[in-house]
Amino acid sequence: MTLPSAPPARSASTSRKAVGPAVVIGSALEWFDFYLYASMAALVFGRVFFPSGDPAAATLAAMATFAVGFIARPFGGIVFGVLGDKIGRKAVLSLTFLLMGISSGLIGLLPTYASMGIFAPILLVVLRLAQGLGAGAEFGSAIAVSYEHAEPETRGRLGSWPALGVNIGLLLSSLTVALLTSLDKEFLYGWGWRVPFLASFALVGLGYLVRRRMPETPEFEKLAREAQGRKARPLRSLIKSDWRGLAVVMAITIGYNGVSYIFKTFSLSYLSEFRDVPANIGAFGITLASACAIIAVPITGRLCDAVGARTIVLTSGVLVAVLAFPFFWMLNTEQRGYIWIALILTTGVVVPAMLAAQGTLLAQQFPTEVRASGLGAGREIGGGLSGGLAPLGALALVTASPEHATWGVSLLFVAGAAFIVIGALCDQSKRLPDAAPAADRAVAHPV
Repeated sequence: MTLPSAPPARSASTSRKAVGPAVVIGSALEWFDFYLYASMAALVFGRVFFPSGDPAAATLAAMATFAVGFIARPFGGIVFGVLGDKIGRKAVLSLTFLLMGISSGLIGLLPTYASMGIFAPILLVVLRLAQGLGAGAEFGSAIAVSYEHAEPETRGRLGSWPALGVNIGLLLSSLTVALLTSLDKEFLYGWGWRVPFLASFALVGLGYLVRRRMPETPEFEKLAREAQGRKARPLRSLIKSDWRGLAVVMAITIGYNGVSYIFKTFSLSYLSEFRDVPANIGAFGITLASACAIIAVPITGRLCDAVGARTIVLTSGVLVAVLAFPFFWMLNTEQRGYIWIALILTTGVVVPAMLAAQGTLLAQQFPTEVRASGLGAGREIGGGLSGGLAPLGALALVTASPEHATWGVSLLFVAGAAFIVIGALCDQSKRLPDAAPAADRAVAHPV
């Protein structure tokens, strides 16, 4: 384990003030790129990077490139998670930000299928893999940083920082997509879609500067000092001693990522391809939902400190199952009001509340020495694959149905909810009682 250079003395409040913007701004800029790709894969890339002919088949191929990024995410989560436990959270967050931002900017420079043939989608897949590697380490490392800078009684609030950044990024990307899809289609399919990707080159500079100024976490600095002279083997320790926490993280994120990406990625494609709803209506619905999420996340963080993160995750999982069939009933009305209500309830309230609570619940499954590895590996091995395959599977189910029925997709929501609830019920924080916030310790150790 590498000991960071000794930092100047700083108070806990000063440290948190420096870390908050770094986590929120960095996550927002990074996930702006990630969600932008998801939206463009659903709406644009089928026509730009694949042979013309069957629009549904081209969209399916474009969504497959979205899924490819999730194949790379487990590798990114494992490799950068181990590095986070060896060299520090700060260095890893800076490195992954560069990887994500530069690869996103290069997507905006890619030639189309019409000008370069099969090499165009091949290059798209390569850059998507690079995006996946960077994104694979982002959220887990950001959780570790927020959690380790918090006092026990505020871990719910500070643990929600990464979720706040994610939803700000989603708001910015969905607003961008809503604007682009409201303009002339010829402009959108020509150069319009490239503009936000090219903007990543400027955004990555800002985000990198913010993250480089972020202090290392006190818990990691203490661990590094105590471990001088000993070789850290976080992955080995994780598998040997903390596999139960790893299983909990995998179960929750399998369910969460699957339902989350169906709600906000598949729904756009479904409305556009199968219900003939203008693309800007769905995109603006995601924008409205994101604005609601920015309010819901900090409220959820405070609730986590009051009633426990596990309670919030359990409640959110149940609500996903409750909304599984009503969600499509509202979409199938083809009325913008109902569509926006459906997206606000799911992507604006239930999903972000669950993500905000995960910041605390998942972090408290591991001790400091394997926290980054556990979060990276657990979230990306489980949730990475489900997040990429779930929208693709949902699209395939609807495409294969003669009447484009959605009941199969609703059953996917129910299955995802089951993973979330089972994972939360198997919470391992009782094995590390000092890691849990007061509310969760009361649940784990009733008097």
